[in-house]
Amino acid sequence: MSAPPPAPEPGTGLPRPPAGAVPRGPHAGRSSRPEAAGRSDGPEDAGSGTGLPGAVLFDRDDTLVVDVPYNGDPERVRLMPGAFEAVRLLRARGIPVGVVSNQSGIGRGLLSEAEVREVNARVDTLLGRPMDVWVHCPHIPEDGCGCRKPAPGLVLEAARRLGVPAGRCVVIGDIGADMGAARAAGARGVLVPTTRTLPAEVASAPDVCRDLLGAVRHVLGRPSAVRRPV
Repeated sequence: MSAPPPAPEPGTGLPRPPAGAVPRGPHAGRSSRPEAAGRSDGPEDAGSGTGLPGAVLFDRDDTLVVDVPYNGDPERVRLMPGAFEAVRLLRARGIPVGVVSNQSGIGRGLLSEAEVREVNARVDTLLGRPMDVWVHCPHIPEDGCGCRKPAPGLVLEAARRLGVPAGRCVVIGDIGADMGAARAAGARGVLVPTTRTLPAEVASAPDVCRDLLGAVRHVLGRPSAVRRPV
């Protein structure tokens, strides 16, 4: 007879790792609408470029907020230009919004889980109300987990918690790892480059928008400055 499954990790809904083991799954924050499904104008999925997505998942640092490396101080959080309006537009259409974020500072011993959650709560406050789901990877690259972007784990977990197929999600981020995670999960990726985005990452991205608000307008089918591969 097989052993019973491990009890869930409190507050995450994810299996508790064995004592002494390096956890391999993403850490999920609060989900205010765990079974919510986004509205759609038709049967098309988010990857087709038509219709509305089932959910939009943002990278956190340098996408929603100004990147402060390994930040554990909520007072240092500043929204990126257009972030408030971008999220507001999606909420006005009834589209769930979430965050998928690599937070290797936890694995490096530079941040605690509590500090990451405090920073996330500050982002929620600045955006007017909580995001529908937060999921982060606490691992360093050497851990070989399946959640650290560009692996698909964060996107798949966020989609599961929202009750939306991953193929109907859009991931908006600033680097190639965000686009890789979207691709691996079967979601659609939209890149908003910053000064740290590599030229090769821009060249290989499925869609590129000059700013966050333009990216959301593009996702909603509104006119925006966008580049697609030729």
